[in-house]
Amino acid sequence: MALPFLSRGGKMRDQIVVVDLGTRTTKAVYLQRRGDDYTLARYAILDAPVVDKTPSPDLLGEHLKKVSESLEVKAKRIGLAVGANDSVLRTAELPLMSAQDMRLMLKFTSKNYLQQDFPDHVFDCHILPPRQGAAEPAKGTPRCRVLVGAARKQLLSDWQAAAKIAGLTADQIAPGLIGPVNAFERAHPDIFLKEIVALVDIGFKSSTINVLAAGELMLSRVLPFGGDKLTSGLADAMGISYAEAEGIKVGMPQEVESTLQPLIVPLGRELRASIDFFEHQQDKVVGQIFVSGGSARSEFIVQNLQTELMVPCKRWNPVTFLNPTLPPQQMGEVEQIAPQLTVAVGVAMAVA
Repeated sequence: MALPFLSRGGKMRDQIVVVDLGTRTTKAVYLQRRGDDYTLARYAILDAPVVDKTPSPDLLGEHLKKVSESLEVKAKRIGLAVGANDSVLRTAELPLMSAQDMRLMLKFTSKNYLQQDFPDHVFDCHILPPRQGAAEPAKGTPRCRVLVGAARKQLLSDWQAAAKIAGLTADQIAPGLIGPVNAFERAHPDIFLKEIVALVDIGFKSSTINVLAAGELMLSRVLPFGGDKLTSGLADAMGISYAEAEGIKVGMPQEVESTLQPLIVPLGRELRASIDFFEHQQDKVVGQIFVSGGSARSEFIVQNLQTELMVPCKRWNPVTFLNPTLPPQQMGEVEQIAPQLTVAVGVAMAVA
């Protein structure tokens, strides 16, 4: 799904750099295109410049410079992923027209189609194919189903300015919400096209869930619960530092099962509510749940979500379709940290 809020177009690029600007950590990937195949040349995971507030363009520019240096890439054009809390992703029914005209229409009448005003936002639209077995459209103005993305204009302008400070050009900016969907389509094409699954990406402050049915995005939600609540709750309960709790959460969860397990329950309930909503609305059952994000590195957390949701849950690797040419140290670590790269890899497929 290509949904860049900002795209300068042009020919397909051979070097693709995408930066996922998370609240606590920044994740970035450097891919190389070879025909229809992609190579993972480098990745980087860095601490965010600030936590819990939006960095200034100057601060973000210096940060992007460090990211570029870490990737050891000469390409100056980059793509940026807008986080789930800074972007909107909705499915709407719009009059059949060009994507450019749809964006202009939504700019002035977003409430008519999205049930909410989005002043000073930039929109993009991806026209969805008709559903199989759908009824013939009613007579009148032709309409179509559209995936609509939106982000604040000021945010996009600040990010462009930050990239310029870093000596880069942010010529593609896209919603991070589509990242897991795009990456999953590449990594598991058969499951993507044939099954009903949920993709859960556990972020720092929030998590996202996307429900797919036979290749169609049926539901997308942002949940106000992320890995930070698990780590903070563990630190408070055990009287240890945040850093110590993070290490235990991922590396030794079996030693704190009785403390960590109840902290996972609220996330399980939030996810269960979203799945129930989909199943009741569509009369379809989610058969599997695929979990990504930093907390997905813990098999204990994934298995406890399975217990709460009563649906098979598994961690998945978003880079399996990429041919790695990583340096030795990254080659040895990539399987463990791969769930953190899900958004960056998926957005790379949108902006490539």
